[in-house]
Amino acid sequence: MDYTNSDALVSTEWLAQHMNAPDLRIVDASWYLPAMQRDGRAEYHQRHIPGAVYFDIDEISDSDSPLPHMLPSAEKFASRVRRMGIGDGNRVVVYDGSDNHLSAPRAWWMFRVFGHEDVAVLNGGLKKWMAEGRPVEDLPPLPRERHYTARRNGLLVRDADQVRINLGSHREQVVDARSRGRFEGTEPEPRAGLRGGHIPGSTCVPAAQMTDPATGLFRPADALHALFTEAGIAFDRPVITTCGSGVSACSLTLGLHLLGHRQVSVYDGSWTEWGGRTDLPVER
Repeated sequence: MDYTNSDALVSTEWLAQHMNAPDLRIVDASWYLPAMQRDGRAEYHQRHIPGAVYFDIDEISDSDSPLPHMLPSAEKFASRVRRMGIGDGNRVVVYDGSDNHLSAPRAWWMFRVFGHEDVAVLNGGLKKWMAEGRPVEDLPPLPRERHYTARRNGLLVRDADQVRINLGSHREQVVDARSRGRFEGTEPEPRAGLRGGHIPGSTCVPAAQMTDPATGLFRPADALHALFTEAGIAFDRPVITTCGSGVSACSLTLGLHLLGHRQVSVYDGSWTEWGGRTDLPVER
């Protein structure tokens, strides 16, 4: 079994061969949970793939929202991306420095939300790139601002009201990317003030299972397909992915996209919103 949308991933070999192509832009979207005690921006300034620009998930967000790194307006996204030297017609390759593609899929999804389809994730990320002895640098790039058009595709995003309505309609399958302990409410949430448990009727497929722990690569298509089908996910019905704050949910979204699922959206507020609101039901 092969990926249906294999162009959503590129290998380190491919990037090494094409990194100097005039239409290619490389993006470092490294972001880490507070408990990991890592600073994505600081690490970027220490070392990054040559020519890569830094994509700050926390800054390229809705600064008026009390929730973390919620999607920004199309205008803000376009403004920030222009400054990175990314324009209409560019091919974008996104990576991060984690062991399991923690945040690169979030940036990949954000580009797609705002209409940029020619975007891929570097399979294995910076860790594989460096393990192969490929070049890194600490020099900041000097990108030339380009024209960028952003149009938000609401079909790829869900909010709390839409998820609440779905509790009754059951039109969309809700898949939670958190660990099983957090999903079941037996492990504490990393953010204070959140209830334990999950959205009623949702299914748990931990985001960490998208990658092979031995290699850090996305699992082959047949293994990914088995993970979702064994969890009861039907490929002929729409899916909403969710997680703690809308980041790791995008790993599930990418996994489903690789397999050819055409109707996958992300609940952007995720458990930070749902678990923090007493007016929304919780199942344990």
